[in-house]
Amino acid sequence: MGIRLPTWVWIGAVALSCVAGMVNVVGFLGFEHQAVSHMTGSTSQLGMALAQGDWRAVGHLWGLLIAFSLGAMVSGLLIQDSALQLGRRYGVALALESLLLLAAIPLFKQHQIWGALAAAMACGLQNAMATTFSGAVVRTTHLSGMFTDLGIGLGHLLRGLPLQVRRLTLSGLIISGFLAGGMIGAWLFVRWQYDALLAPALLTGLTGLGYVSYQQWARWRR
Repeated sequence: MGIRLPTWVWIGAVALSCVAGMVNVVGFLGFEHQAVSHMTGSTSQLGMALAQGDWRAVGHLWGLLIAFSLGAMVSGLLIQDSALQLGRRYGVALALESLLLLAAIPLFKQHQIWGALAAAMACGLQNAMATTFSGAVVRTTHLSGMFTDLGIGLGHLLRGLPLQVRRLTLSGLIISGFLAGGMIGAWLFVRWQYDALLAPALLTGLTGLGYVSYQQWARWRR
C-alpha cells in the first residue's frame, strides 16, 4: 500500500474523529445517556425496548436511527459520492453539521429528545461525507471497522504477509482522535454541561468556512 495520502486527508480524519468523540460523550453524559455517533448499540437497545414493550424508548430510539440516516442522506445529496476528493461541497456539509450541533445545545438544556436527534443527524452527515480514499476506509464516527482493520493487520503480520501500512496508520489515528475527543468532551461537559458542544460546533463551522474560502481562493487564482 505505497500510495501516499494527502495531508488534508490525515488532518481531516483526525479532526472529525475528535469531533465525533466529543459529541458522543456529551450524548452519553446527557439526560438520556444515549450514544449519538454510532447506531449499533441504539439498534440493540431498540430490540430490547420492543421486547419489553417500552414504547417511549422505542420512539426515541427509532428517532435516533432515522435522524442519523437523514444526516447521511443530506450528505449524499450534497456530495453525491463516497470517495474523498477536493472540490466537492465539504464546506457546506461541515457548516450544516455545525448548525445542527448548535441547535442541539438549547434542546439538550430543555431535556428534549430533539437535542439527541440533532446531534445524531450531525454525526450521520459527518460519517457519510466520505468513506474511502484510495482504498483506505475513512469512517470518523465509530471505531468497530478501525479495530477490525488493526486486528487483520496483526494477523497478517503474524503470518508474514505484507502490511497495509497506510490503512493501519489511518485506523490508529482515527481511534486516537476519537479517544482524545472523548476525553476533551468529558472534561468540557463537567465545566460547561451542554455548552461543551460549542467546541465541536466551532471546529466544524470554522473548518467548513475555511474550506469554502480555500475553494474561492483557488478559483480566483486560475
